Amino acid sequence: MTLHLRPTHFTDAPFAYPDGHVARLAGGLQWFAAYEVIEPTTRRIVPVADIAKLGERAATLHARITAPRAPWVLGERTLRFDQPQVAAILNVTPDSFSDGGAHVDDPAGAASAGMAMAAAGAAVIDVGGESTRPGAALVWEEDEARRVAPVVERLARAGALVSVDTRKAAVIDAALASGASIVNDVSALLWDERALEIVARSGAPVILMHSPDPKAGGHGRPTYRDVVTEVFDWLEARVDAVVAGGVDRARIMVDPGIGFGKSLADNLALLNGLALFHGLGCPIMLGASRKRLIGALDNEAPVAARLGGSVALALAGAQAGVQLLRVHDVAETVQALRVWRGLRDRALSATS
Repeated sequence: MTLHLRPTHFTDAPFAYPDGHVARLAGGLQWFAAYEVIEPTTRRIVPVADIAKLGERAATLHARITAPRAPWVLGERTLRFDQPQVAAILNVTPDSFSDGGAHVDDPAGAASAGMAMAAAGAAVIDVGGESTRPGAALVWEEDEARRVAPVVERLARAGALVSVDTRKAAVIDAALASGASIVNDVSALLWDERALEIVARSGAPVILMHSPDPKAGGHGRPTYRDVVTEVFDWLEARVDAVVAGGVDRARIMVDPGIGFGKSLADNLALLNGLALFHGLGCPIMLGASRKRLIGALDNEAPVAARLGGSVALALAGAQAGVQLLRVHDVAETVQALRVWRGLRDRALSATS
């Protein structure tokens, strides 16, 4: 393990600090005054003002952590990263863990549901045609494309910004041809060897998610020594490989993969360590909505009873500077983020 930096000592009063003693997190709404410096055998807190003393690796991470994230201009739509945004989950599957069967074999109904989520404040509609829950059956790529493409086409024609949630090259191709603008791949372009070439050629932005065994489905259960830094290192190597494959680094988003090959303790460590992932220099997506960890923390609450936990995790993501929150409950999450944003605006304006 090499050196890692986790922003800490967040503040609502950045203007109370001398110049150079506080930094803005990824050009967003959060300011911080120190780093937790994580090295192979030590952890310590170092003020932002002293970070240059730690050498080239620290300087690189600091530059990535503090640099504003360039917006994605996608045709007539722009996805900004200076504040948290919502990506709405729209599954057209019979077996997804939360909403399986709700929109299967009904492209018009699915598109109508997607546009309702856009009207409720979702910046992106994330369309998926294959469940990635543990034990889910593999879907033939042509069947998945037939599920996804008509919905994507309707949404795009209606003006929505659409991402396609898939790991298959043929589905990526079909979705992009139908009007999708973003590729969201839970295998980080590793499941299908053709996927990277297609994404690079298209110029579409891509979301790379961590899982311990992407070619096998993503739900293996390894033993981590330090899950946060190991997931960071995996994503750092994967971003470098995708850039080498022809994708602009500014068009890459990362996702730590909550629930994919992680225990409850692993997931909680990742959620508490989210700010460290800004060191990749990419926007971050968090997908924790309605996931198993909420039930594990709340007396085995069933999927339909996990709204409160989902909103709590979304706000934890916003507090850590996450730029895109992938959720089922759009209106509730958007409202929570608007209130959070109002509190942030008031705190910052009161200290300026």
